[in-house]
Parts: sequence; structure tokens; C-alpha cells
Amino acid sequence: MNTEHHRITTPITEDILRGALDVERTAHGLLPHRLPAWARRQIPDDQLAVAEAQPSGVRLAFRTQATTVELDTLPTKRLYRGLPAQPDGVYDLLVDGRLAAQSTVTGGNVRVIDMTTQSVELREGPPGTACFTGLPGRDKDVEIWLPHTEITELIALRTDAPVEPAAAGGRRVWLHHGSSISHGSNAASPTSGWPALAAAQGGVALVNLGFGGSALLDPFTARAMRDTPADLISLKIGINVVNTDAMRLRAFVPAVHGFLDTIREGHPTTPLLVVSALLCPVQEDTPGPLMADFGGGTLRFKATGDPAERAAGRLTLTVIRDALARIVEQRATDDPNLHYLDGRELYGERDYAELPLPDEVHPDPAGHRRIGGNFARIAFGAGGPFAAETG
Repeated sequence: MNTEHHRITTPITEDILRGALDVERTAHGLLPHRLPAWARRQIPDDQLAVAEAQPSGVRLAFRTQATTVELDTLPTKRLYRGLPAQPDGVYDLLVDGRLAAQSTVTGGNVRVIDMTTQSVELREGPPGTACFTGLPGRDKDVEIWLPHTEITELIALRTDAPVEPAAAGGRRVWLHHGSSISHGSNAASPTSGWPALAAAQGGVALVNLGFGGSALLDPFTARAMRDTPADLISLKIGINVVNTDAMRLRAFVPAVHGFLDTIREGHPTTPLLVVSALLCPVQEDTPGPLMADFGGGTLRFKATGDPAERAAGRLTLTVIRDALARIVEQRATDDPNLHYLDGRELYGERDYAELPLPDEVHPDPAGHRRIGGNFARIAFGAGGPFAAETG
């Protein structure tokens, strides 16, 4: 019988990490980041600083015969003052690409957020361990997907058999950028957010740059994508620009062109899919900013702008979809690998009637499955912009 004394400790190094653009050495261990250090120095707000450090799509990948795997981490969790604590983040363990086990880590740090004052209090806590037992005792590829909504410092990996890094290559790399829905908001676990589901169905390796509340055409994000190796690229643009009321149409159109220009500097012929926002009734024809409403003890969102101001350049999802379609049509004459997808093909009126948005903005787990399945069918299916070449 194996005991803790028979465990093998394997250093957690970059060669067993996937989906991170950078790592930071901390007092506890290794902290994965989804933006490089130079880009993080340009981040203007705490929201993006937290979002990029939450490891959506980041996973450990190794090959082993181990039947027991233990991962020590120090999570940093969120607590909204006045609301119930959120469940502990889930760690998904995959064996040869299939979900085999799940675990959580109790304890850790807690960021207490006051939505009224926007103040944040950090309460420090102890590390914990995600434990996985009863795994098949044969050679196998193992992936541990980290909780997509918890900053996660990696401390130690222990197993009851030796570990070696998973073989590199073999799958095309899909680089995706989007908002909180791409980040995985309301998904049940890290492999059940729609980009992870679509990647699994498409047989590609995901690098997820979905940043909650922060898909705002930031130039440093474009440069990070320019410099990241990728076989496929997608950009989901619109919802955050509207719900933050970040810019007007006059600024939006050149910003999109600039974002695409920058990516094309590093990926001149890579298939690039521009995706507009999913259906979101509260923002379809009403400008932002979006405001949180805690009435009744549940979080819902409402748009506060004046629809009459669309004539003056205020942005709505309808306005942005029209602009994106024109931009892609114009550029595609010289860029045949640039494509456009109306986000309502992923989640539209029929989907909203069947699977409504619980808070009026974000889908539930069933909604993520619907969106991921639709994206896989449209993008990776026969004739799609990401379809695998044959022959």
C-alpha cells in the first residue's frame, strides 16, 4: 500500500505547464500568468490584473503511471461583501484527454470585494492540496486544469510513480481572446467553459486569453497575441466595450483595425476569426455602462445608457456587430484568412428562450455547452475557418 513516504516530488517547472504566457516565482512557488510581465506593467486596473492571473485554460501536462496525484497550491479566492461565499474552485484531472477526477483546495487567501465602494481587502490563508486517487496504473497522459476563477500559486506535485513532461506538439494551437464568458464565468469547472469544450471537440490545444470584464482592445493584449505561437486565432469583441461604455464608434473602428494590424505583424496568414457578441438582450440596443443590481439577493445586470444617443456614436451590441462585419469584409479583400462570425450563431434568440442568462449577461453551465458545441461545429467543422486540412 502506498503511503505519503512513497510519494515522488516533481518540481513544477514551465515544461509541464500549458496555456500560460509567463510564470512568476513567488515566496510559495510558481504563479502562472496569461499575459507577459511587460504587458502586466501596462495594466491600468485591478480587474484585469486579477483576471489575467486567474489561470483559465492553464494546466499541468505530464506522462506517468501514477495512481495517486497530489498538487499543493495556494489559491486566492473572491468574496463579495454581503453575498454568500462562492464554492471552492474545481481542479479537473484528465487522463488521455478525458475527465477522470475532480478535486478542490480549501483555505487559501481571500480577496473581499465591496461592490459599492470598489474597495478590496486581502485576508491571507494557508495552502492546501488537491488530491486525486484511483487513477489507472498504466502509462498515460495526465492534465490538471487549474480553477479558472482562482489565482493559483503552484507549490508541489507529488505522485506514486515518476513523472515526465507530456510530449510537445501533435495538436494545433488555438489562441483565443474574449471577455468573461470566454474566461469561463459561471462554468462549472475549468474544462467546461465554452472555449475548453470547443477545443476538446476540435482536437486543438487551447491558449485562453479570455479576461473577465477586460476585452477592451488593449494594445498590450494585441502585442502579446502577436508574439504567441499559434495555428489558429479568434477574437471575441464587443460586450466589454459596450458594458464599460469605454469608447464611441469613432474610436472603436480604428481600435479594431489597430488590434488586427498588430496581430497580423506576427501572424500574417494564420486563420483569424473575429466573433461578435452573443445575444445579450439588455445590451442589444441600449448603451452602457452596465450596472450590477443585487435586488432580491441575487446578482443581475442592467444597462443604464440612453438608446437615443446611438446617433451620436454611443455603442450597443447591434452597432458593434454591424461595424465588425464591415471591418472584416473590407480587410478580407487583402486578407483571405480573416473571417467573421456573428456571435448570435453561437447563442441567439432560440438559445436565450431555452437557456436564459441567469444574470442577464453570463450563460449557465448548459449555456457554455451550447456555445462550445456551436463554435466547434461552425469553426472546426467541414468548411469552417478552423477546419483541419486533409490530404
